[in-house]
Amino acid sequence: MRLLIVEDEREFAETLRKGLVAEGFTVDTAHTGTDGLWAATEQDYDVIVLDIMLPELSGYEVLRRLRHEEIWTPVLMLTAKDGEHDEADAFDLGADDYLSKPFSYVVLVARLRALLRRAAPVRPAVLTAGGIQLDPAARIVHRGQNRIDLTAREFGLLEFFVRRAGEVLAKNEILTHVWDAHYEGDENVVEVYVGYLRRKIDVPFGTHTIETVRGLGYRFATEAPASP
Repeated sequence: MRLLIVEDEREFAETLRKGLVAEGFTVDTAHTGTDGLWAATEQDYDVIVLDIMLPELSGYEVLRRLRHEEIWTPVLMLTAKDGEHDEADAFDLGADDYLSKPFSYVVLVARLRALLRRAAPVRPAVLTAGGIQLDPAARIVHRGQNRIDLTAREFGLLEFFVRRAGEVLAKNEILTHVWDAHYEGDENVVEVYVGYLRRKIDVPFGTHTIETVRGLGYRFATEAPASP
């Protein structure tokens, strides 16, 4: 899923970005409150990680403006401060969670996944489409009783397909949500990874879950496809 990190310590932000990308997230970064606010209002994110101490606009002000604009993207706030008043201020302004630096990276990932689950209460804990069962929290995929092992990128692509099952998804839309909004490489990387997925979720089972819609993109089956 797609995250925005708003953090002025560039080295720290880059460390977080690389770690979260390795976990299968798509991550954008901003280093000032102004840039973070612009990104959060102009792009769609599943979670925003927002530092409180930012240049130009504080994290508090960014959060206040987001909620004023009725942008309800879940926000996890970060701060070097450690006090109950800071935490109370963050929650009063509409934050969904809060971590004080230094924090455990494992705890951060767990909190982010919890926010993703809470942000979409109508979605089951295990997502199903096209005969695939996908558990975003445990990072486990099954077809029937068969567990399917995927790389982080393959898992991210499959999760995006499953969440948007039945929709025609263009390559550039897939790149934005699974790779990076600023990805400048060959868009045919999507075709390559779709091929990887097909060899793991379809070929061994004689199914055809991912349909190529010529000239438009791909569509993931909503129901389990019949074997030929």
